[in-house]
Amino acid sequence: MAVILLLDSVLVPLSLFLIVGYHVNLWCYFKIKPSRITIGIEALRRKEWFMNMKEGDDKKAMLAVQSLRNTLLTTTIAATIAILVELALAALTNNTYNASRIFQSVILEPQSGNGGRIFALKFGSTSFFLLASFFCSALGLGLLIDANFLVSAPEEFSFPAYTQMVFEQGFMMAFIGNRILCMCFPLLLWMFGPLPVALCSVALVWGLYVRDFVGKFSVNEA
Repeated sequence: MAVILLLDSVLVPLSLFLIVGYHVNLWCYFKIKPSRITIGIEALRRKEWFMNMKEGDDKKAMLAVQSLRNTLLTTTIAATIAILVELALAALTNNTYNASRIFQSVILEPQSGNGGRIFALKFGSTSFFLLASFFCSALGLGLLIDANFLVSAPEEFSFPAYTQMVFEQGFMMAFIGNRILCMCFPLLLWMFGPLPVALCSVALVWGLYVRDFVGKFSVNEA
């Protein structure tokens, strides 16, 4: 038991630090060298596409709606998965432990409550990230729907700068919600011990690195 608690206190923080550090590095690349990563290239292409699109044009508005359809679908699926996993986790917690057990002294007692505190930390941290993912995905979905309405607005009521801001914020919130959902998978494996968390975190960072960084196929910066 002491070994498991030691591994919990070492491997789990290191795994979370690895995932968070990777995304901090990704954000720095997005701000400094966007052409080196896929989300930066997509942002540059969206900006160019938006600048060439004239608001109030029915054909262009229909094209915008069709172009955003896949993004709206994936964001909806991400939000649905997050809330369904959260509900399943809450049901599992309720079936395993009574709600009154969470407030018993076994969790709060410093001597004998280590197992209870770790249990509460596992389910609590996973639930927090799942709810954060659902919130970001839902917010991104709302922003993208608003962007569709703004693009379809008549030309005399159009505000290109504001529409582009809502457009980019929607994509960014959808991306953040998707990545927070990815971070939940190592935390879900924490139920089986700290080693699955570490292995899943390394595999997740490696897979995201292959997906995010374009390497030698990068285009020249605009």
